[in-house]
Amino acid sequence: MTLRAALAPLVAGTTWRRGVFLLLGGVLALPYGVLAATFAQLLADSSIPRPLVYAVLVVAVLIAVVPLLLDGSRALEIAAVRALLGVDLPEPAPGHQGDRETRLRSALWIATHLIVGALVMVALFSALPMALAFIAQQFGIGAELTRQERFGPLDGRDSGWLTLTGVLLLVGLGYAVAGLGALAASMAPVLLGPAQAERIAALEARATRLAERNRLARELHDSVGHALTVATLQAGAAREVLDTDPEFVRRALIAIEEAGRTAMDELDHVLGLLRETGGGRRSVAPQRTLADLDRLVTDARSTGLAVHAQRAGDPARVPPAVSREGYRIVQEGLTNAARYGHGPVTLRLDLHPDALELELANAVGRPARADPGRGGRGLDGMRERVLLLGGRLTVGPDGDRWLIRARLPYEGTR
Repeated sequence: MTLRAALAPLVAGTTWRRGVFLLLGGVLALPYGVLAATFAQLLADSSIPRPLVYAVLVVAVLIAVVPLLLDGSRALEIAAVRALLGVDLPEPAPGHQGDRETRLRSALWIATHLIVGALVMVALFSALPMALAFIAQQFGIGAELTRQERFGPLDGRDSGWLTLTGVLLLVGLGYAVAGLGALAASMAPVLLGPAQAERIAALEARATRLAERNRLARELHDSVGHALTVATLQAGAAREVLDTDPEFVRRALIAIEEAGRTAMDELDHVLGLLRETGGGRRSVAPQRTLADLDRLVTDARSTGLAVHAQRAGDPARVPPAVSREGYRIVQEGLTNAARYGHGPVTLRLDLHPDALELELANAVGRPARADPGRGGRGLDGMRERVLLLGGRLTVGPDGDRWLIRARLPYEGTR
């Protein structure tokens, strides 16, 4: 080991930050030290009745122990550990009450922090001035203060040995702080780490965030992707007949305009889910449901796709959650048929009292689409929607047709 590597812990910024953390424990221990000194004086005074002193001592001990068991004290220690020790401890779960095991671990950590911090503070205010005095007398500064004193086997005339002792005291104090700080950093996850309930709460919160992100991704893919597909097909068809059929071009431009406006509305809806207004309420636009199915079919037909729709039942009886997901599944199915299939699309919806059944079928277009295991984001989104509602989904080739069949139960769905 080189001299530079040996001295690195003494000058590292980490050591200084950890030293501040230890001294913070010493500062917090001062009231306890004052309290202990006060009761020591009371016990030494024979004029004060012992039962009274013991009664007050019990109350004082209880008051002194309570802060060690509070969740707020644990949260403050975690913040200090993150900032000064550089340990990435998770924040306490909001609204979560610590269990007994967590409180005991936290109390042990806080008590250790106070005791070690008090020892470091005592060493700092005793060994540090002595070491500086030993080194300073070598240069004639304050030599009269040490010349007449003895320090174990050394006296004031052993200036060289006193200087060496002062340097060793400073180096030893630096290594002690570095070692205690490293030990605190290694023990912090054990004593301040999350309890089992907090880990479960963190995993549930993460799963909720991921589910929300996936839902928003599905919304963007299905809504904006559908609008872009309609606009692209209309633009391609209009380009082919630009010089021969101006009326068709005019209708295509109107359809592109409507598709763009719909895409903007859908995008505004998704962004509203991500953005909160000043009052804490999310700004959202109305979501598409099966009540908008006729407009969806009309948009698909405007691209040149022949759609034969059959519907049995009243969409108003379908719960909103199922109605929204059913609309998105139909939308994605029509988008895929317009992009990859050929020939007419048969759409059938059966609105039963306890479930929504829908089926889309069209002739298979590109050969690559015949492999249901290689579905893109749209098919993955369909599966996620059906899975969340506890339904069943069948997607894949059926003879010379591409078939999408879904059953979405809504018994108990709100």
